Amino acid sequence: MKSLFNYIISTKSRYNNKVNVDTKELILNTEITERDYIFVNRIGKVLSEPAYGVTSKTPREGDDVIVHHNVFRRWFDIRGKEKNSSNFLKENEFFVAPDQIFAFNRNNSWHCPNEYCFVEPIYANKKWHAEDEEKLKGKLMYSNSELEELGIALGDVVGFTPDSEYVFEIEGKKLYRILSNQVTINYGSKEKNNTSR
Repeated sequence: MKSLFNYIISTKSRYNNKVNVDTKELILNTEITERDYIFVNRIGKVLSEPAYGVTSKTPREGDDVIVHHNVFRRWFDIRGKEKNSSNFLKENEFFVAPDQIFAFNRNNSWHCPNEYCFVEPIYANKKWHAEDEEKLKGKLMYSNSELEELGIALGDVVGFTPDSEYVFEIEGKKLYRILSNQVTINYGSKEKNNTSR
């Protein structure tokens, strides 16, 4: 089955709300509220590409993808009835618009559509620094062809606008999804006074 303009994506689990403690499984969150978004799974696999708009720089069938948290999320309507997101197709399968996909993994390498990139926070090495992370600065981890054309390479330290950070955990690392047009400056690849954790 193919959709005209949307991807069909599967996920193993809608939520990432379980951790193992010793030999027991601990559920961190059991509620469905506006606060549960941090426990929503954001990784799926492409089952089917759309009939239109697919290029070599877009996700393909079999690629892992990072999606918006509302794709898999459940919610309560104004009458208190539990509902699936508007993306729901059937159990663990969802229609996903191209602009809801923030990155895709092909051949063990993450790539982003031109609208998005991911940066890793940079942590301060200052003795009396009140906050760990350098504000509005990060190391470019996943990029796109538009940023590459501008001369911004993977590993470069970039600056971005306030409140443009959207937190993800990918492969055990905290990363910020940033809109490409919110990247404001390229500090280059060497940042001697800062180190990443």
